Amino acid sequence: MASGAPQKSSQMAGGAEETPGFLDALLQDFPAPLNLEDPLPWKAPGTVLSQEEVEGELAELAMGFLASRKAPPPLAAALAHAAVSQLLQTDLSEFRKLPREEEEEEEEDEDKEEAPVTLLDAQGLARSFFNQLWEVASQWQNQMPLAAQASQRQWLVSIHAIRNTRRKMEDRHVSLPAFNQLFGLSDPVDRAYFAVFDGHGGVDAARYAAVHVHTNTAHHPELSTDPAGALKEAFQHTDRMFLRKAKRERLQSGTTGVCALIAGPTLHVAWLGDSQVILVQQGQVVKLMEPHRPERQDEKARIEALGGFVSHMDCWRVNGTLAVSRAIGDVFQKPYVSGEADAASRVLTGSEDYLLLACDGFFDVVPHQEVVGLVQSHLARQQGSGLHVSEELVAAARERGSHDNITVMVVFLRDPQELLKGGNQGAGDSQADGRSQDLPSSLPEPETQALPRS
Repeated sequence: MASGAPQKSSQMAGGAEETPGFLDALLQDFPAPLNLEDPLPWKAPGTVLSQEEVEGELAELAMGFLASRKAPPPLAAALAHAAVSQLLQTDLSEFRKLPREEEEEEEEDEDKEEAPVTLLDAQGLARSFFNQLWEVASQWQNQMPLAAQASQRQWLVSIHAIRNTRRKMEDRHVSLPAFNQLFGLSDPVDRAYFAVFDGHGGVDAARYAAVHVHTNTAHHPELSTDPAGALKEAFQHTDRMFLRKAKRERLQSGTTGVCALIAGPTLHVAWLGDSQVILVQQGQVVKLMEPHRPERQDEKARIEALGGFVSHMDCWRVNGTLAVSRAIGDVFQKPYVSGEADAASRVLTGSEDYLLLACDGFFDVVPHQEVVGLVQSHLARQQGSGLHVSEELVAAARERGSHDNITVMVVFLRDPQELLKGGNQGAGDSQADGRSQDLPSSLPEPETQALPRS
């Protein structure tokens, strides 16, 4: 599954396990292409799409649909790539949607330097895509291409996401072990991608980032030579895309985010705002990043240099509103709330235990140093099974008073049975090699109870 929809719980053990007869079962349920009057088997991605949004949205549509039918992740990704690629090679002008009169008037008032945006009918695109997917599945039923049969590393990923006491669930997450298959990458470097996005002011920005950041990363020309740089630019590109959408559709939401791309033996992380990722290695917490918060000295200076301000209300906020200083979206707070991500890289030695990605609903109440003990005690009780460890971590955050949405993702880099046998209980805190810097804050938190940041 490429992108996590709002859900109370999701645990996934990713792998290259085969599902005999999957294509047979799929084509038995869908024996022919869709007619115009047939309902879509999966919800279309909105009403209209810009040309630059089509690939990511259709890939997300395919992965969601195929995951609902329990397709093996590598096969689902390969099917999605083949169907999307073939559709993109066709003439999409038939799906062009003429803007309403009021939209045309607004476009005339916008910056003349921006190229006009061609919008396409999402419903029609989705219908055409499902028919393309049917054609690919029919062809592969007779002869499966070698690329779709390629084995990949097996991953154990534990994910748990809850709305908690908030009125809406605005988090999204991505678990994509089959990164190469989804984008047709044939180089010898294995890649897996994981991300958590924490939305505010609505879910639109978080959902958008969960669809487009990895798509933009995959198509960055420096993905193979500078993966960390590709991740950084993908965040900025996605921010620019969403701001255009926000202006078209009058959206005001934003999202922080953190992602991890494991490419061969190297871990690359990128982040925007206060969602975080930590690495645990032989029972020790390795600090990979410094979250972006308004009270950080460099962030405060940047905001003030632009003419904004940082003030303390229930917590430190930008211009008296947002409690994060960097995010995708937040169209009315640009440029004070920056869309520029930071990134870091670290070579993996094989002695690493796991990654933990989570939103501030978790990290605001659970210190890094407590994670190792919580995970180790869970593994001990579950005889080394790590599939549900994220549920325990979410429960710990709730017990410590978190009222925010909570999303926790644990990506095991070694077999949990090995971690249990090792019995590493200590939790240190060492700085990762790479491009992240330990940036101190000059604004101390007052000794009052701060409300959860959002």
